[in-house]
Amino acid sequence: MISFRQSLAILSGLLSILALFFPLGKLNSEAFSLWNDSGLTAFAIVSILASIAVILNRLKGLIADLVMLILPHVGAWMLLARLDVVDQNLTSGFWCLVVSAWLMAWLLVDQLSVKKTKTPAAQRFYSIVVPVLFGVWLLLLWELVVRGLQIPTVLLPPPSMIGARFMASTDILWADFQQTFLKAVLIGYILGCGSAFIIAILIDRSPFLQRGLLPIGNLVSALPIIGVAPIMVMWFGFDWQSKAAVVIIMTFFPMLVNTVAGLSITSSIEKDMMKTYAASYWQSLIKLRLPSALPFIFNALKINSTLAMIGAIVAEFFGTPIVGMGFRISTEVGRMNVDMVWAEIAVAALAGTAFYGIMVVIERACTFWHPSFRSSR
Repeated sequence: MISFRQSLAILSGLLSILALFFPLGKLNSEAFSLWNDSGLTAFAIVSILASIAVILNRLKGLIADLVMLILPHVGAWMLLARLDVVDQNLTSGFWCLVVSAWLMAWLLVDQLSVKKTKTPAAQRFYSIVVPVLFGVWLLLLWELVVRGLQIPTVLLPPPSMIGARFMASTDILWADFQQTFLKAVLIGYILGCGSAFIIAILIDRSPFLQRGLLPIGNLVSALPIIGVAPIMVMWFGFDWQSKAAVVIIMTFFPMLVNTVAGLSITSSIEKDMMKTYAASYWQSLIKLRLPSALPFIFNALKINSTLAMIGAIVAEFFGTPIVGMGFRISTEVGRMNVDMVWAEIAVAALAGTAFYGIMVVIERACTFWHPSFRSSR
């Protein structure tokens, strides 16, 4: 029976063979085929040989990793270089090579995903390499498709254009990052999660509050941002305080619900055991119930790490000083500077990812005893 890896290799090899017989595009109004380019011809032939080796299970171990690492990336680099040489009337041969290189990279990611290592450090290394390779190829395909199909940059600029604008506007991006993330997001996140945690303790302590506050918290979570943000601007002004208020509203309910659920996860046997030791409510809470609730609490913290960024940026659309990610996005869209808009989106994505990663690291340090972490060692 043909495996998934062999299926990918068959498709990659067939596409490389087809590329030998179809033109790549036009050069000086004449058909430009693979045989006019020795580099791409060599890439296609080596891809066919590598595909055959994978199909026959002759390519294994470190050699397979090196071949699958070098071959598709060299091919992608050559294809990107040919975009500046060949006229933009690219035809099926070019796209056959693009998909063939992508399938080779897919083979590499598949190999690394199932690789078994002897040390935790090596396992962590591969867990980082796989998403990095996935992200690199997402950018490569984005660049090839946008430039190859001549998509107008006002609709979707290529990553190279976004990167150039990013490097040329670091001072503006840093000022926007400070306004949105270091002020509105962080302060709103701390106040929203902190207040929800305290109220969750009070709800756990009082059944009356549990019946009264939880429905109100649910009501607050259902409020639309586009309706709340203008009101917060009217109440707290145009600066970061109104955006922090929106972040507080968005992060409050997930933290409240998860903390209450985590505090209730403790079994009756464990509670009875604490009573036999004459433990007070607060002793039982600190030594038993809060540790048990930590996975739920960190789940809320991770969810809120992305919600906070979204809430702050959307809130800036409804009134802000002349600085901030949301302000910059709304302004540059009106000016048709889409590359700057994407540069701001990249900053927001990187900040949100880093914030989420920090929460994951802290969770791992605080809940190392949890079965989900113990089983991964």
